[in-house]
Amino acid sequence: MREIFAGMPWWVKWVAVPLLALLVFGGVITSVLGALISLVFKLLLFVGLVGGLIFVVKKLGGGTSKSSSGEW
Repeated sequence: MREIFAGMPWWVKWVAVPLLALLVFGGVITSVLGALISLVFKLLLFVGLVGGLIFVVKKLGGGTSKSSSGEW
């Protein structure tokens, strides 16, 4: 493989080959990146909502006794 690329001009190695790789695998790369960004956003949203729920419950139920907090 190195012998093949050794005889090529610099623009083939550094411009044409990466562009071909993006052309062929671009859809896969964008799908994976989109899924990862969506997962991170949903995880942060979940953490924020749980934190807000805990804050509201502690704020509203701050005067309850310990015996009633364990009951459903």
